[in-house]
Amino acid sequence: MKTTLLEELQQARTAKRQVVLATNLKSGDQKLLYPFDNEDNSDIEEAARNALRYDKPATFESDDGPVFLNIFNPQLRLFVVGAVHIAQMLVPMAASADYDVTVIDPRRSFGSDFRFPNVTLDNRWPDEAFTDLSIDRRSAIVTLTHDAKLDDPALQCALKSDAFYIGALGSGRTHAKRQQRLLGAGFAETDFARIHGPIGLDIGAKSPAEIAISIMAEMTAVLRQKDA
Repeated sequence: MKTTLLEELQQARTAKRQVVLATNLKSGDQKLLYPFDNEDNSDIEEAARNALRYDKPATFESDDGPVFLNIFNPQLRLFVVGAVHIAQMLVPMAASADYDVTVIDPRRSFGSDFRFPNVTLDNRWPDEAFTDLSIDRRSAIVTLTHDAKLDDPALQCALKSDAFYIGALGSGRTHAKRQQRLLGAGFAETDFARIHGPIGLDIGAKSPAEIAISIMAEMTAVLRQKDA
């Protein structure tokens, strides 16, 4: 790899950009593709998007020979707002799926090392915390508190971001009230439609562990763009 290309790749990774190194296996020519940063719908750009989307390198057959698409995705991140029982089940599941997990809760009796050992805890209010956390397309945000004072600021930050998944705990009635508050705060119906609520796939989940499973399943379906 040429030095200039390597330096560009390192810069892209530092900036947490999704990038693909395309190598023509016949000629050895290489270039970097940023398929989510443009509207190019060419076959190779679509192939690069799918490779990033599924976290799996691929080979593309071009007119000039096979091109190996090596992916460089930032790590998946999950921000859980609300250090509740469901969060205690969800956090280890997400960590086992290679998410870097942060639990956000200003209530220190909830967001404690005792309840969440070996987990990144942020005891700031969600809107304050999210100003420093650089939410991107590889980020998921889940609100679990049932408290509008915590959930609503987090959701407002989430809707202004590129997070691939936004989910909020609560019944259909709770979600309808949430909708009115967010619309009143200036968000549009299309913005609100990004929120998955009630959160999780409808699998009849009852216990905190089952609800956590339904959330992980829905997050995965959205990440991989499968019909959930």
